[in-house]
Amino acid sequence: MSTGGSKLGTDSTVTLIGAGLAGSLLGILLARRGHRVRIYERLPDLRQEQISAGRSINLALAARGIRALELADAMDAVRPLLIPLPGRMLHDPDGKQTFIAYGQRPEEVIYSVSRPGLNRVLLDAAAAAGVELHFKQSLLAADFAERRLTLIDESNGARQEVPMRRVIGTDGAGSVLRRSFASQLGVPCSEDLLEHGYKELTLPAGPNGKHQLDPNALHLWPRGGFMLIALPNTDGSFTVTLFLAYGAPPPQSSPGDRGRKSDISFATLTSPDRVKAFFAEYFPDADALMPSLAQEFFEHPTGVMGTVHCSRWSAGEDMLLLGDAAHAITPFHGQGMNCALEDCVTLDRLFDTAGSWSEALAEFDRVRRSDTDAIATMAIENYQEMRDTVRAPTFQLQKALSLELERRFPDRFVPRYSMVMFHDDIPYSVALSRGRIQAAILDSLTATATTLADIDYDRAAASITQQLPALPGK
Repeated sequence: MSTGGSKLGTDSTVTLIGAGLAGSLLGILLARRGHRVRIYERLPDLRQEQISAGRSINLALAARGIRALELADAMDAVRPLLIPLPGRMLHDPDGKQTFIAYGQRPEEVIYSVSRPGLNRVLLDAAAAAGVELHFKQSLLAADFAERRLTLIDESNGARQEVPMRRVIGTDGAGSVLRRSFASQLGVPCSEDLLEHGYKELTLPAGPNGKHQLDPNALHLWPRGGFMLIALPNTDGSFTVTLFLAYGAPPPQSSPGDRGRKSDISFATLTSPDRVKAFFAEYFPDADALMPSLAQEFFEHPTGVMGTVHCSRWSAGEDMLLLGDAAHAITPFHGQGMNCALEDCVTLDRLFDTAGSWSEALAEFDRVRRSDTDAIATMAIENYQEMRDTVRAPTFQLQKALSLELERRFPDRFVPRYSMVMFHDDIPYSVALSRGRIQAAILDSLTATATTLADIDYDRAAASITQQLPALPGK
């Protein structure tokens, strides 16, 4: 729980732009410190209105996010929403399924959770903490010279101005505040979009309301240049997400053409027949369980994915960017939410040690940047692993070896995935740097091995002792 105050004082109003997961959680932590907190959100109150279909990738809650929710005393309300996922279930084209555990301890699991369900819990907690929540209020403009924000009421078009003092932007990857910050103050920022997009679909519950696939696994259909994943929901359904290149339609193509695998893209899936043929060929077991596939495919939007880079996140004590607004990442490591919630924990702790509000914001920028850069890199690398590398025999051998080396050298060798997902005391930047060393060790040890019995463990011990210092506290 937050300490309930800091040497920065509690006599100010803090304005947050965006009532998503990070904004709601940060509002709770700031309110507990005695600040008056106002959050302006452009969308309706999702506790009153259903979120639009196809808007949000299912979320994977891991250790960093859990720690943040515990800090806000929200975990008791969140637990009923969670489905534990101890590993991946790989689906081959012929229907064979292979389960690969994420870790080797009972507690080493991630949790499938509905974004709107989690957001509702945090909004309720924010309201209970005294946070003022203002919905259907869009940020129209941010004037850094005049130090004011202009908001528009989406219900009636009315405008209001809010002082730009102690404003925190939690308004997501498309942040209006960040774009104003970049254009008006000349701060270099970029939005590096992937050439791949995503489409959310539904695998419904069976006739008895039960899950039609194993509910305790992240289901993955890796197909090289594209992939399908499915995460379970508490109502017995799965949220299924197709990741595929945008592409361009082939010239003079006919409705019956499926094209080569390298030509398949969202641009070529232009009719229900093509969508059905595509799924029947590459994901036949999922296709058989998705009766509304073609309809949903054309009703749901194609989502955009990318990485946001911004060379600076703060402007004195006037403004800070946090979460996706500062450093959005691709979803392939399941860490976008966890990283944003960890941002809130980091900033909350800085309020205990910084000498001023502006110092706390600047220090947040300094201490957090290497970690957010690292998880952005690892997320892109994990896309390659999920859609392709997991199919290789060497992947499963290296996965098994990494767990064996962790058992033998628990203070030195922790698999990179485990460092990211299960060890909230290991910074992302450390996971990235140690992970690269470990990958080289695994490559060397498995160069001529086909089973764990072939591994030279004396050589492994020498390499690990020489190259990987003991982890603090392990």
